[in-house]
Amino acid sequence: MAATEIVTFGCRLNTYESEVMRGHAENAGLGNAIVFNTCAVTAEATRQARQAIRRARHEQPRARIIVTGCAAQTDPQMFAQMAEVDLVLGNEEKMQTDSWSSPGSERVRVGDIMPVRKAALHMVDRLAERTRAFVQVQNGCDHRCTFCIIPFGRGNSRSVPAEDVVEQVRRLAANGYSEIVLSGVDITSWGADLPSAPRLGSLVARVLKFAPDLKRLRISSIDSIEADPEMLDLIADEKRLMPHIHLSLQSGDNMILKRMKRRHAREDSISFCAKLRARRPDIVFGADIIAGFPTETEPMFENSLSVVDACGLAYLHVFPFSPRPGTPAARMPQLDKALIKERARRLRLKGQERLQAFLTNEIGATRQVLMETAASGRTEHFAPVKFMQEMTPGAIVQAMITGRDKTHLEARLAA
Repeated sequence: MAATEIVTFGCRLNTYESEVMRGHAENAGLGNAIVFNTCAVTAEATRQARQAIRRARHEQPRARIIVTGCAAQTDPQMFAQMAEVDLVLGNEEKMQTDSWSSPGSERVRVGDIMPVRKAALHMVDRLAERTRAFVQVQNGCDHRCTFCIIPFGRGNSRSVPAEDVVEQVRRLAANGYSEIVLSGVDITSWGADLPSAPRLGSLVARVLKFAPDLKRLRISSIDSIEADPEMLDLIADEKRLMPHIHLSLQSGDNMILKRMKRRHAREDSISFCAKLRARRPDIVFGADIIAGFPTETEPMFENSLSVVDACGLAYLHVFPFSPRPGTPAARMPQLDKALIKERARRLRLKGQERLQAFLTNEIGATRQVLMETAASGRTEHFAPVKFMQEMTPGAIVQAMITGRDKTHLEARLAA
């Protein structure tokens, strides 16, 4: 019987949960099945999932096709109406053992995720084909940004207890993972629902203290306005915490930020980057920015372009605005699609310029590279690196940066 294939779209949280589902499917003896773990962040993400489902049915007509993830949670009937789909599972249901061991007759098993109040961590020993591991520390979101559908796919914010996170990190480190990324939907809200309401900084400190064999720790995308003082101290001073922070920025214009219902202003982001850079000069920042949000004028868009330089961003993840049904932003006056596409192009060009400047400045430096394949890996600053010689995937090697291409650094082993 063929093994279950997992096709993952979207975020690191999905990647971690896909591994949990793989374990459930194996334990249940499920075979000759393809599971699509979908993303709902953009309409394009949903379109890609539907396209992949159709292609899979054409290529494997006898396979059982199961669809889950955020797009399945927010619009289960859309997938249920696809002739190619055998079963639709909700985000809570996909993590339950019974969903995989008791097939049942219904095609849709998607419950109301909003009442869910606990984030149960399902321990894993590995992540298939990954040299760095992701650990879920939080799920859901209590905020209601006007463009975002994810709270309706993930539910309200709930935190994994610190002792469970530490146990999972220790388990993965013992299995050979040198680098772990703490992941969640709104990671800086971690702890608010736990006794005594600890903050993210205390969790990171516990992981570093009680997992001494872990060589490198990263945190996923954060809201800078919610970063607590202990977290900032750790970013500034803890060498095992990698000097690369990804910000949920979304816009550089204060009026657009208000219409997005974000909790920070342009000035907050600029100040955050400047203060951390003063304390840890080698730190690099990335950010998410949406191009073409409803009502965005050219001067407002120019503020997003200029905040890239003002924050000194090295990496840019650009999202052309995509209206998600049911969100307030979908009811706002929309921009022309061609204009949105053009603004996204200009933002990406700015991002390429910033990345290339950063890569150029790295030439001549000595960096510690986590090998992802036999000939490529990532530095502490998450810069992609290629080598001429081959090494062991998963190893951390000391490298001399000798040059760069448009998208990556070139290196050799340091003497």
